[in-house]
Amino acid sequence: MGRGTKGTTARDSMSEMTISMIRSRPVASAAVAIAAVGAAAILGAWFFQYVLGLKPCPLCLEQRYPYYFAIPLAVMVLLGDEVGASRKVLLAALVAIALGMLWNAGLGVYHAGVEWKWWPGPQECSGALDDLGSASSLLEKLKSVNVVRCDEAAWRFLGLSLAGYNAVISLVLAAIAVLGAVREWRGRAG
Repeated sequence: MGRGTKGTTARDSMSEMTISMIRSRPVASAAVAIAAVGAAAILGAWFFQYVLGLKPCPLCLEQRYPYYFAIPLAVMVLLGDEVGASRKVLLAALVAIALGMLWNAGLGVYHAGVEWKWWPGPQECSGALDDLGSASSLLEKLKSVNVVRCDEAAWRFLGLSLAGYNAVISLVLAAIAVLGAVREWRGRAG
């Protein structure tokens, strides 16, 4: 049975082009994947916060910082690859992304452990208080304060909280960065 549709041929051609790019330009491929997956993760966090109304705790907010670092750096790596930047600089950037994402995976595991009550969380996880105003209105303000705790998972899917998913995504991004750097190193050394 042959390939009878144009869609199948076009899809196969795209797959071959993608595989060819991954092999010939591992730094660019890793940078694209890191930027895309990282952006999807941050957009997902913002969706849970702003659309679904799940307020992040201090640990949740801290876990976003490595994405704010890795996404722009991955875009700069891609641009650097396009303009012929030093391979050593591009490899160093991928290693920096990998280290940041490994740190973030550890933070995600720590946060998930706090949620499962395996160990205590930081003291500041009692939530930020807004301006409480005068003493006379203090009691009313305190009644309306929504405390976001680090030791309570706001959402779980398949047994993992958002902190758990962050750990998994961060490990994947670290692996992509390392794989891109290793393939580039081997390709240039050979």
